[in-house]
Amino acid sequence: MKVSLRRHGNILILSPDGRIDHAHADAFKAALDNHLGECKSGDTRIILDFADVSYMSSVGLRMLMLAARQVKAQGGRIVIAALQPLVDEVFKISRFNLVYQVFHSVDAALAELGSSI
Repeated sequence: MKVSLRRHGNILILSPDGRIDHAHADAFKAALDNHLGECKSGDTRIILDFADVSYMSSVGLRMLMLAARQVKAQGGRIVIAALQPLVDEVFKISRFNLVYQVFHSVDAALAELGSSI
């Protein structure tokens, strides 16, 4: 799994590509873990851009739950943007839309995170 990253000021945008399932969960976790430590109160914020994520399994949801807990404990902020319809449905069924703030686009997430500096 490829996870690209780009910065927009103090906002880090991580963009995984493909499926977040049992076969790719470790690569996704490694990419995410490299940056979660930066996501603290008054420091870097993270947007997970899921525009190119075509599938999310329970293993991927578990990774997201652990990331949300870590960031919350650090006083940071992590959000998700641009869910594809299938992944959006998984989020709604599993109620992950209550765990993560979800934006329809990266631009919408940037506008929100940029205004909360």
